[in-house]
Amino acid sequence: MSDPRHPTPLKTINPDLAAERSSLSFSPLAITHFLDGGACNTERRRRLESWIIRDPSGVFSNEDNNYMHRTERHTRALAKFVRLVELCRAAGIGCNNENAHTNAAKSAIQHTEGEIIASPDFYTLVSAVSDDPLPPSLHWVMFVPNILTLCDAEQQAHWLPLCRDWKMIGCYAQTELGHGSNIRALETTATFLKQSEGGAPGGEWIINSPTLTSWKFWPGTLGKTANYAMVIARLIDGDKRDRGIHNFLVPLRSAKDHTLLPGVETGDIGPKIGYNNMDNGYARFDSVKIPRRNMAMRFATVDEEGRYQKVMGGAEEAASKVAYITMMQVRAYIIHSSNEALAMACTIAIRYSAVRRQGFNADNDDKEEFQVLDYRQQQYRLLPLLAASYAIFFTGRHVLDRLKHIENQLVSGATTITKTVVGDNHATTSALKSFATTFTADGIEDCRKACGGHGFLMCSGLVELSNTYLQSCTLVEKVQSGDAEALKEYAQTDMGYLIEPLQKLMKNASVNGTPTKSSFAFPSSATHDHFLDIEMLLVAFQHRTACLLLDVAMQLQSSMETSSPQQSWNDCLLYMSRASRAHACYLLLRDFFDGLEDERRKGSSSCLGDKEIAVLSQCLNLLALYWMDQHLSDFLQIQCLNSSHIPLLRNALLDVMTKLRPSAVGLCDARDFSDFRLKSALGRYDGDVYPAIIKAARNDPLNTQSQNGGVGLGYDESLRKLIVDGVGEYRGGTVTAIKGVSGTMSRL
Repeated sequence: MSDPRHPTPLKTINPDLAAERSSLSFSPLAITHFLDGGACNTERRRRLESWIIRDPSGVFSNEDNNYMHRTERHTRALAKFVRLVELCRAAGIGCNNENAHTNAAKSAIQHTEGEIIASPDFYTLVSAVSDDPLPPSLHWVMFVPNILTLCDAEQQAHWLPLCRDWKMIGCYAQTELGHGSNIRALETTATFLKQSEGGAPGGEWIINSPTLTSWKFWPGTLGKTANYAMVIARLIDGDKRDRGIHNFLVPLRSAKDHTLLPGVETGDIGPKIGYNNMDNGYARFDSVKIPRRNMAMRFATVDEEGRYQKVMGGAEEAASKVAYITMMQVRAYIIHSSNEALAMACTIAIRYSAVRRQGFNADNDDKEEFQVLDYRQQQYRLLPLLAASYAIFFTGRHVLDRLKHIENQLVSGATTITKTVVGDNHATTSALKSFATTFTADGIEDCRKACGGHGFLMCSGLVELSNTYLQSCTLVEKVQSGDAEALKEYAQTDMGYLIEPLQKLMKNASVNGTPTKSSFAFPSSATHDHFLDIEMLLVAFQHRTACLLLDVAMQLQSSMETSSPQQSWNDCLLYMSRASRAHACYLLLRDFFDGLEDERRKGSSSCLGDKEIAVLSQCLNLLALYWMDQHLSDFLQIQCLNSSHIPLLRNALLDVMTKLRPSAVGLCDARDFSDFRLKSALGRYDGDVYPAIIKAARNDPLNTQSQNGGVGLGYDESLRKLIVDGVGEYRGGTVTAIKGVSGTMSRL
């Protein structure tokens, strides 16, 4: 398959990388097709990426990113986005929304005809830009989805065409200076003012930030880009009754000249560790008036007299579920995107480790140096991360599909979605987002460190990747009750796997008083092969979660005998954190396993052949053994393992690493990242690392802006005074007066 991103074939490939690729037992391209959903999708993605890479305007170039101030990066990112929209319109992207959903006929969420962001091609192009998130990103990530799910048909008919035409660019303003995830504590108010009390005809809302801590703070796109905000505020109805948190569409800026509207103050929150294309903002509202119908009214309404009413029975609960599903979808996108960020870091570090040679081989007479990737420590650092990137791909896909299905059911009203299902998805997405983002952020940093000194260079690509990604880092009672109907609900959720082991633990607890001892354990006569049995490893992870979850319940129950419920909850947070990590580990391994089994069952209709499934199964095995080794104390505590099993576990881990090592570069190539996307001197496909490092060094403004003869900036103003004028010369103890400085050393 030809690659339109690189119409001219590479002339040379580093011989070490060439040798790695020539010895592969599988086809990286087959895995690429699987990840893309088919060969046709790979071809289309590459063609779309080529539009960005080869765009004649040159605006998408990232070569100068490392040398730019964030103000320059923000303004250029705006130019990139405008050019991207131009390309989309010129190509007709969004004109036919049949590709907006996997099955549009069954989707309850329908975009406006001509809506660019409804097309998967738009997201491919956004990824292809390969820069920090573009300033308007929250418009399609949060703002439009909120209109689609929480606003009624009349409101959508009015606002969605404005969004489609980019006349309305919005953000999602929830987080406040003093409040983040505790939504119930938000202080921003939306107070209804009747016409009879001085309000506009039909009544209106007065949006206020009553305290400093109520200022909106952190929302992306808010600072300078958005002209509207979906503001999350406390609804105070016509009877002055607080109805809790609701959504309000608040104009921020003039549609004519982008100036701030009366009563609105917004701005950028300032430099951050990363994410500096994005204008994360603050906003203060001082008696900002908006029409009554600017409240999202799909599930609740307020009439002209300020009377609050739910739309049909139980709609308030439905509204809260839909709003929360929208938030969980953002979590799911973060989970899914972490697979790509981690895979990019692994691609850079593994390719560089294959090219970089260090340390002579005492067994080789010609004094050839080792490839760094052949060191076991390097393999232990990098190969499990590569395996995890694939695991996160499978889980991210599973969670996104599940949430989209639930959202469609909620919005259409076709099926009742229980609190159990919503609660399960909350627990799952919370655990996975926390674990996947933390694991990915730490993994990217490990990849950077694994590249040695060159990993400290901005041109490695890993520094920016790490700094940008950092922004992402942030059942027992039912089993005890024995409620068959409740358990039936849980059986259909991601927590269903916990029912059987928890039931066994409860039974054991009543007999011997040791509920945290796993009902499953590796046999005392276990061999090396037991630790290569992925199904046995999965059972071990399943029982680990169940035991740690029961630990939480027991600790909570014990603590409540002497402490308040709030204090008891706080005392159990460390236990909960351990159980959450265990839950996430199991789900990632389970979804990886289930995904590969699905491909096996498809047979010849799958993009993956036996060889590709085999190498991905090695990744799964390695990841399970690696996490078991990393969390060994948990497995020992629940007596799933004993000390005699540890050498077997670690020998199995070494064995799988040995088998996977020849496939490492190929598994990176399968992710099909272009050099344009990687932005890395170290991770180049051709392995031509050292000329790329020197080129990046020469391009630094300290070098390009030097005077003739290589005289550096600051020489005339400062350094010349030392070298030529002699201000630093020792003059035999002579003391001279310095303007603005009083006293001498003897007087201090």
